[in-house]
Amino acid sequence: MMFEPLLKPMYILLVDDNPNNLKVLSEAIQGCGWKTLMATDGESAIEQTEYAVPDLILLDVMMPGIDGFETCRRLKANSITQNIPVIFMTALTDATDKVKGLEIGAVDYITKPFQQEEVIARLKLHLKISHLTRTLEQRVQERTIELSQSLQKLQHTQLQLIQSEKMSALGQLIAGIGHEINNPIGFISGNCSHLEEYMKSLLRLVNLQQQKISHQDPEIEQLVKEIDLEYLGEDLPKIIGSMHQGISLLKDISLSLRTFARSDISSLVEFQIHQGIDTTLMLLKHRLKGQGNRSKIETIKQYGELPPITCYPGQLNQVFMNIIANAIDAFDDLHQNHSVQEISAAVPHTIAIATSVDRQQETVTICIEDNAFGMPPEVQARIFDPSFTTKAVGKGTGLGLAISHQIITDKHNGQINCSSTSGKGTKFIITLAI
Repeated sequence: MMFEPLLKPMYILLVDDNPNNLKVLSEAIQGCGWKTLMATDGESAIEQTEYAVPDLILLDVMMPGIDGFETCRRLKANSITQNIPVIFMTALTDATDKVKGLEIGAVDYITKPFQQEEVIARLKLHLKISHLTRTLEQRVQERTIELSQSLQKLQHTQLQLIQSEKMSALGQLIAGIGHEINNPIGFISGNCSHLEEYMKSLLRLVNLQQQKISHQDPEIEQLVKEIDLEYLGEDLPKIIGSMHQGISLLKDISLSLRTFARSDISSLVEFQIHQGIDTTLMLLKHRLKGQGNRSKIETIKQYGELPPITCYPGQLNQVFMNIIANAIDAFDDLHQNHSVQEISAAVPHTIAIATSVDRQQETVTICIEDNAFGMPPEVQARIFDPSFTTKAVGKGTGLGLAISHQIITDKHNGQINCSSTSGKGTKFIITLAI
């Protein structure tokens, strides 16, 4: 039975200094449907393989110039020809020579004088083995690619689930907190207004009595001195004013919480980016203050005139939160891992937030930059990798930036890039379509 060509004709290179051997082998090989290439020495054989790579090489051991062993060594040293099966043809019967040939890369030996049937049988066997090997390697490579793609899809899906669950849980939590906070805030705000009116009325009464009564009782005069009535009258309105400011701040915080975790995951809405950034800074205000030996972190806002953009506000706020919170973490780590002298060059600590609009491209850009100690290149290369984190156990999942990358690129078809210089700081640049 003839050997069936596999995808393309099989080419066999015959290398022998005996023309008669070449003629006999060529006729037998062509009778099986294979194509032959011929060379009479090792040098010309190697040259042929450079422009016509054969599927198998029949190589005589004893030849003028470089012998078969050296020819085989050179073929195996070349990345193009190293995987071509080589079968030695030899009249040598010494087992040492055969072992030597197999050690340098040959797959078989044919002993001269050879039988055509044996040659054809061995060629068929090794061509089949070579084809199966290439096919197996290709299938392994394809399967590896498939597994890699499946792993990426799995990680992508996991990030989506984690991000969705976090936003859902956060939305429910914030809604509950907002409801619980609003009730006492409303109660305190209403009573504070009444308290202010009552206080004013009482102070008016006391002042009027002071004016009308010419001779006060000594006991009353003593009490007036003890309580410092004049100071009390001046300070009470200030205290009430401070309470009003505190209530107003609580209302702002409650509003910020509700704004930050808006339940708009399933729909796109118009949103003002600056509102999201300011909300995030409000929620992180307590962390921006000085902590221990770490000085206050200044926020520098350089806002351009941005139009509202169509987006998922709650998810964008999550991105701002992750990046700014990471910058604060960097300053905290800076003080934990470096001496005061090393840190002095980085003082004052700043987080600069700049926004701009490109009317031609119809995009907005948000740049968030800190002046902490930055990241080394090997860390910067992996910051968006879901399986990578520099945080210690118990200090977070390390998924914040991976989720942020997914929100910007997948959910909003935008771009998020990071540039960092070790010892100087880190900058994140986000680009979104209007």
